[in-house]
Amino acid sequence: MVATLFIGFVGMMAVVVVTLVARYLNARSALAVLAGMAAWLTYVGLLAYFGVVKNTAMRPPGIVFLLVPVLVFLLLFFAFVVRSTAGERIALAFPIWILLGAESFRIGVELFLHQLWIDGLVPRMLTFDGANVDIYIGASAALIAWLSTRGRLGMRLGLAWNVLGLLALTNVVIRAVLTSPGPFNLIHAEVPNRLFGTFPFLLIPGFFVPLAVVLHLLAMRALSSHLRAGIEINMVRNRRSRAGSRSASV
Repeated sequence: MVATLFIGFVGMMAVVVVTLVARYLNARSALAVLAGMAAWLTYVGLLAYFGVVKNTAMRPPGIVFLLVPVLVFLLLFFAFVVRSTAGERIALAFPIWILLGAESFRIGVELFLHQLWIDGLVPRMLTFDGANVDIYIGASAALIAWLSTRGRLGMRLGLAWNVLGLLALTNVVIRAVLTSPGPFNLIHAEVPNRLFGTFPFLLIPGFFVPLAVVLHLLAMRALSSHLRAGIEINMVRNRRSRAGSRSASV
């Protein structure tokens, strides 16, 4: 039952992503995102279904076949969004409140993690009852989205909140890896983290974690651009005001 609900949740979020891309970018981009997500979700699903990730005897360990592609994608996406004008255009194409508010999906992820703890698949520290504070990021997403529309102070608060969101993700991902069976098992919890080897819940680190990071990066680039544009406008206004004052005095 939980697995079925989770697959439905994944499907719903995939539809939301493609719909937003089609709405604020274009149909071609939406098709590219759809094809990429379909291929990636199939890959991650097969890793979990055939037990590749939970095979601790493999060399390299099976978990590498998930973590390395995710890290490479996120590093490339980070470079694209932060360093390119195309990345800035994409970030600015979406309303900031949507990029921030969409992070509320993390509430659903945390509820699934809590159920997996009850079922004995993950240790308590990976849930909001333990050391995972990610649910607070999801719960505050709507408020931060609203505040970001209230002016520069709200946008600055949004930037700080995004940094906290990335730190919260880093915390839970590191703990998840270090509590998993295999060579990276450096934290011995009450039960090992079997999420990485369980279908379909491998999609939590395989889909939801990258999605959260992508939203954070886009939101931070958009917020930074808006704040920078506001500073530049104020500088222009100040120069014009000074020039007008000098003309009047002459």
